[in-house]
Amino acid sequence: MQNSPRPGSSPQAMSPELREVYAALLERAPENRIEPDLSRITRVMELMGDPQNSYRSIRIAGTNGKTTTARILERILREAGLRTGRTTSPHLRSPVERIAIDGASIDEEGFLQAYHDVAPFAAIVDAEQEAAGGVPLTYFEYLTAMAFQAFASAPVDVAVIETGLGGTWDATGAVHPDVAVITPISLDHQDYLGDTIAEIAAEKAGILTAEATAILASQPYEDAADVLRERIGELGAEAAVEDQQIGVLSHTPGVGGQMLSLQGIAGRYEEVFLSLLGEHQARNALLAVAAAEALLGDGRTPLGGELLSAALSSVTSPGRAEVVRQAPTILLDAAHNPAGALTLVETVRENFRFTRTVGLVGILREKDAAEILDVLEPLLDSVVITQSSSPRAIPTDVLADIARDIFQDEDRVVERASLPDAIQAAVDLAETDGDQFGGVVVAGSVTLTGEVRELLGVPEEE
Repeated sequence: MQNSPRPGSSPQAMSPELREVYAALLERAPENRIEPDLSRITRVMELMGDPQNSYRSIRIAGTNGKTTTARILERILREAGLRTGRTTSPHLRSPVERIAIDGASIDEEGFLQAYHDVAPFAAIVDAEQEAAGGVPLTYFEYLTAMAFQAFASAPVDVAVIETGLGGTWDATGAVHPDVAVITPISLDHQDYLGDTIAEIAAEKAGILTAEATAILASQPYEDAADVLRERIGELGAEAAVEDQQIGVLSHTPGVGGQMLSLQGIAGRYEEVFLSLLGEHQARNALLAVAAAEALLGDGRTPLGGELLSAALSSVTSPGRAEVVRQAPTILLDAAHNPAGALTLVETVRENFRFTRTVGLVGILREKDAAEILDVLEPLLDSVVITQSSSPRAIPTDVLADIARDIFQDEDRVVERASLPDAIQAAVDLAETDGDQFGGVVVAGSVTLTGEVRELLGVPEEE
């Protein structure tokens, strides 16, 4: 069939040496577990000569929007002539994606070099921890040390650093940022961050410092806004808050993106094209623009209009409201929590007029699968339930049972454990009776999105 999925060969498929190194990293405490102590990462950085202090930095925390905000911000800074480093997590297909220099993921050689650069110092810290009855460097701490070392070796002028989980105890806290950005906060990772919005916001607020200019998104929950406001007051930090000092004045959906008017800290930017879909991406762009203003001109000098237009019109964000195939349209979005699912629903409704909308959904065990499916249900005519290769994936039959309870019609729920078969089933449903205007929406986890990208042969992007 013309529209059937075809196997893709990722340029970043792991070599034997990279697989070996990645396996060694995975043997450490996983990234979705917080060890509430910064002593390990600060100690290994100290032994390495604190490479993270050799460049300026911007730190980004929040529940949703961190990765795209980081990518937009980095693109602006590159357009301004700076050499950049970027950390994002999790990765779609290969761990090398987590460390980028000048907008491109480092190659395997660079990743392996960073690993070996850190190794002797990690061994010292691990031994010290063992002697004291403590915990060795975690997976995420080791990766963070690798990124900081790679940036110093490049060298970069500025690093855009996405937190892994939370903020206060996140390994990225080894940096002393010039700017701190907090995106919208909602419920996620409650096992580690707290059961309430206020508790989660307090963890995210840990990235704020008296010295860093704070760029804060408008918060969907007043409890989060209260926590951030109180923390800013305690620190006496400079802050720009969405819908107060900064804002999206207008956004108009268009082909391949949207036209924006933004009020930044230092300037107003009219009719700027953003090559990403969704109102949430307009808000992410606003945070990135304000952060760039704060870094480049202390919030007093507007960005150049041509610079901003060039940056925003060419930015990409793989796996975030990303169209990867036409006829039928296949849209990929990580949407791994209820807030992300709601944003996806709003984006599809605003930008597409599908005559039939089919979901392709796989979710990880630690996520609120029932609530994610409940948010997606009104959008979808039918859903194909599947699973990624992650050992944390909810088994297809278990997730399908949850979906049947929510969709309340067995005919709307299709079960395919094989991901290639699931993609084909979703395409077939979208094309029922020769329909040329159906769409497939892939959602539920970053892992699923990455694997669908690869199976469809989507080229790797920056």
